[in-house]
Amino acid sequence: MIVTRSALMLHLHNPQTPFQFFNHHAPAFLLRTTTATSSSLFKARFFSLTPPRRTPVASSSSSTQGSESRDTFFAEDNVSWSSLGLSDTLSRALSNIGLNRPSLVQASSIPSVLSGKDVIIAAETGSGKTYSYLVPLFDKLRDIREHSQHAVSDQEVPLPRKNVFLVLCPNVQLCEQVVRMANSLCGDNGEPIVSVAAVCGRQGWPIREPDIIVTTPAALLNYVDTDRSRRMEFMRGVKYVVFDEADMLLCGSFQNKVIRLLNLLRFDEKLLSRAKESAGDLPEKPESSVSADDALEDEEELPPEAMSEEDDDTQDDIVDTNKEANSVKQRDWRRVRKTYKRSKQYIFVAATLPVNGKKTAGAMLKHMFPDATWVSGNYLHCHNPRLEQRWVEVTVETQVDQLIKAVRHPFKPIDLENAGGIQRTMVFANTVEAVEAVAKILLRCGIECLRYHKNCTLEERAQVLVEFEEKGGVLVCTDAAARGVDIPNVLHVIQADFATSAVDFLHRVGRTARAGQFGLVTSMYTESNKELVRAVRRAGELAQPVEAAFSRKRSFRNKLKKSGASKVRDSETIKESVVA
Repeated sequence: MIVTRSALMLHLHNPQTPFQFFNHHAPAFLLRTTTATSSSLFKARFFSLTPPRRTPVASSSSSTQGSESRDTFFAEDNVSWSSLGLSDTLSRALSNIGLNRPSLVQASSIPSVLSGKDVIIAAETGSGKTYSYLVPLFDKLRDIREHSQHAVSDQEVPLPRKNVFLVLCPNVQLCEQVVRMANSLCGDNGEPIVSVAAVCGRQGWPIREPDIIVTTPAALLNYVDTDRSRRMEFMRGVKYVVFDEADMLLCGSFQNKVIRLLNLLRFDEKLLSRAKESAGDLPEKPESSVSADDALEDEEELPPEAMSEEDDDTQDDIVDTNKEANSVKQRDWRRVRKTYKRSKQYIFVAATLPVNGKKTAGAMLKHMFPDATWVSGNYLHCHNPRLEQRWVEVTVETQVDQLIKAVRHPFKPIDLENAGGIQRTMVFANTVEAVEAVAKILLRCGIECLRYHKNCTLEERAQVLVEFEEKGGVLVCTDAAARGVDIPNVLHVIQADFATSAVDFLHRVGRTARAGQFGLVTSMYTESNKELVRAVRRAGELAQPVEAAFSRKRSFRNKLKKSGASKVRDSETIKESVVA
């Protein structure tokens, strides 16, 4: 299989503190460390399934069920939606869908978003981040709409330009999930409080723009780049911008598009600020004579060290974009940014947001938004105290048997009752081929399962998720299901292939123990990633971040060589062994 890139901390960051609030600077979080490889054994095994063996395997578990007495999800009893500054309408809407109390992350985030400042929400999966930004911005849109209606009725003046709430997501599935969550909040008349629409995939741009537009960077650029006046008009109307899964949007293939959108949005702020200063009044229409090239020229460029090291191709793309700006006017990124009056609010949301080093998503945000308020979850990049971890070392001879054993793991009646009487298990593999192999193994053993990976169509993925949520069972998937999939009450997550990075690991295990529930994770690992797993577990036992166990400047493979461990096979050798 492919090379793994990181270990991560599996321990509480600070169990005594209900939540952490950081202002104007980012906390020193862990994430990027080192690499090792893991080989999948399923390609070679599913063709000749053998009966269960009695071969002994190394297995251990760490349970945190004893922490049930300490609430690690909800805010204190005296914290209510109203006490956070939300209107009675929103408070009732939340109670009507069963959210009677805010979570710790929501209690920390909502006042910051209501303040109008730029906010960066970095919190563990399943902590309530989506409503952390939806709810306060709902309230702000609702207040603006009511104020505008009163102004029109009293003064008989034309309606002001509509304020647009824009949510950017990396994929269609997450866009549709945000829309579902937004539409679940209804007023006393039973209608959604605000209008919301997903504009992505095959969906065209709505003729009548809703209050909230949820889209992907590519879909938005396809819309605004076709017409200059439309672009300027749209950018002027956007007042609130949310980047969901910000760490993903600021890296890899998304980075170039997202930086371009940020430049366009911030350039519109500068145009509006200058217009107000010169004329003293808000212009009826934005200056359509300004081109996108001017926006790139006027906006501050990314520092070279802020570019992601994840994808060399992406770095080339960013260089091309910067050249486009330099073709208009050469400038040094270190020059002090121009002062202008802000007119938009930016919110970045992520479950993994590394800030150590100069090339991480967190470092980019610190550079571009130095005055933003940071809100951190207690267990960001850490072990969830409601999660039980089991570690099983396997070989070619035992991996299939241990997989079957894990899938058939019995749960207590109380666990099933808390999950609504439905048992849901997610099995992760690193490639599409491995997913298909695992699915065939389970089917041959009489275990029905669903598949979810990139080769499935959007319609097939949507149908699989609906069936998994309604009927439960076993879902075999790649990391495509690790983000943007909010299936409630998943009891068990199994890593048939060990995750290839710390980010993937965190998002995988975050599919269970969500929203205050308990969950189980079974991680299967082979000899090739044994040292990696040992480092992860050791760091958790010592309450240390993994960066304390391994230098960030030295790869995990070099660390293994220095310690005299067996050399890790590279991907070509692994491919040869699978073929053989």
